[in-house]
Amino acid sequence: MSGGVDSSVAAALLQKRGYEVIGLTMKLYDHDLSGKAAENVRGCCSMEAIHRAEAVCHKLNIPHYSLDLMNGFDQYVIRDFVSEYISGRTPNPCVRCNTYLKWGLLFDKMRMLDCHLLSTGHYARIERSDGGEFRLLRAADHRKDQAYALWGITADKLPFTLFPLGDLPKSRVREIAAELGLKTALTPESQEICFIPDGHYAEFLRHREPDFFSSLRPGELIEEEGTLQRQIGHHPGYPFFTVGQRKGLGGGHSQPRFVLRIEPQSNRLIIGSREMLLEKAFLLDKANWLVPPPHQPLRAQVQVRYRSPAHPALISPLNPSEASHDHCFLVEFDEPVEALSPGQSAVFFRGDRLLGGGRILKITHLQEKSDDYSQEALNSRGF
Repeated sequence: MSGGVDSSVAAALLQKRGYEVIGLTMKLYDHDLSGKAAENVRGCCSMEAIHRAEAVCHKLNIPHYSLDLMNGFDQYVIRDFVSEYISGRTPNPCVRCNTYLKWGLLFDKMRMLDCHLLSTGHYARIERSDGGEFRLLRAADHRKDQAYALWGITADKLPFTLFPLGDLPKSRVREIAAELGLKTALTPESQEICFIPDGHYAEFLRHREPDFFSSLRPGELIEEEGTLQRQIGHHPGYPFFTVGQRKGLGGGHSQPRFVLRIEPQSNRLIIGSREMLLEKAFLLDKANWLVPPPHQPLRAQVQVRYRSPAHPALISPLNPSEASHDHCFLVEFDEPVEALSPGQSAVFFRGDRLLGGGRILKITHLQEKSDDYSQEALNSRGF
């Protein structure tokens, strides 16, 4: 229970259905460590949020426990967040929090408390087929669907997971909270990264890795047009940019310019027109499959950003005999897709069903030799 309206209503609905409900709130981050005044922090991970969750549990007359998972959060989420930016990729901390904290450490704590099911306020659904197979589905209201961020849940945990809000629109959830007199009924949506509530992630990175960022020097800003490149200035450092970014690239361009690529080894930033953001293929690693891992090319709809549509694509294992968690897949879209960003999640759907997902590792160009996609070649390059 995060202290928001969604998890509050999820608990209330389960209680109404006859479940014995226990509220668990994760204490994930100490904002004093970031140099922020904790009393000015709102939303998830704040003391205010924990107190709201306690108040809801008191109203529902159910037990509430606050769990200190800060060490795990630092290990699995924050360190990865910093490392990915330093590697020139754009991380997705919510996916890792779901995978390693909610359906990792919290799931284990649930078992220790002799509970049988884990429930959250995510907008998604779990369906059991006639054959007994558990499937993860998009929410009935696609505008609120959060299945994209849940691809890291392993298949063996689906039978022990409940999503009570999967069939409801957000407006009805707020109505239920108001009808029950829950303190969280009017709690605003949280859009920020929970451990960077002010959105200033560059400041957070500097605070976490002062030695690295004190030694980071301005890099070359390169404009690309077709096969031609020319240096047009400098940028303050590649970790402060993401693929598709438009702001912070200077003025004086005849047309808007966007970040096309980030080259961490040379600290170069490649920019160009919006049309040049279109790409057709990428390598994917850290795959998690909720269906048997494919040993042959598989067609699916692939979603590469939280609020973007899914696009038809072909997903091919690069070494079909070794399809595993760390194994790479080549994803080829039928038509070019804008702003594929290494580090972000690519999630595979067939209709409403989530098949699996992984991390966008590297943008590729299909005219390259197929040998360049071999696992041996990738390993030799440090991928």
